[in-house]
Amino acid sequence: MVRSDARENRARILATAREALTEDGGVSMNQIAQRAGVGAGTLYRNFPTREALLLAVYQDEVERITATVPDLLFQMPPLEALRHWTTDLVEAMRRKHGLGDALSAGAHQAMAEQSYGPVIAALTQLLDAGKEDGTIRRDADPGDFLQLTGALWRASSTPEDRAPHMLTLILDGLRPHP
Repeated sequence: MVRSDARENRARILATAREALTEDGGVSMNQIAQRAGVGAGTLYRNFPTREALLLAVYQDEVERITATVPDLLFQMPPLEALRHWTTDLVEAMRRKHGLGDALSAGAHQAMAEQSYGPVIAALTQLLDAGKEDGTIRRDADPGDFLQLTGALWRASSTPEDRAPHMLTLILDGLRPHP
């Protein structure tokens, strides 16, 4: 059992690290500890290396994004839920790529392995809901969709973000043909 204060410290460190690393990928572990209001020992007890912290931030983001699927499907039609969810995923992937310079090839591989299953499961839920209501073609595959949308987070966001237009094209391709 983890004490509630230890859980709260870990959650605060993750939230602070996500924010700090988004602002400045070079922020130090000690700066993160200070901003989170914990001692360096608490930070290193939870995350013994910078890479461990970056991986945990990324995993926490994937869990947050995948957990939104049921609410999105409750609030809006499946195709619109897929658009919102994919936009959120693209933003998370852009943040991850911003941290990429700080990670080893092994860490990148670990991220991919940890996130692939949950992301595919979330996409399956979204696509299946659209197949059921007839707005998404029956042969739509979550792995194909994920591969196609990989281009979105690699697309330049300046001077104009092309990702929303590209996503519209991808989603149009999901519509059933008469």
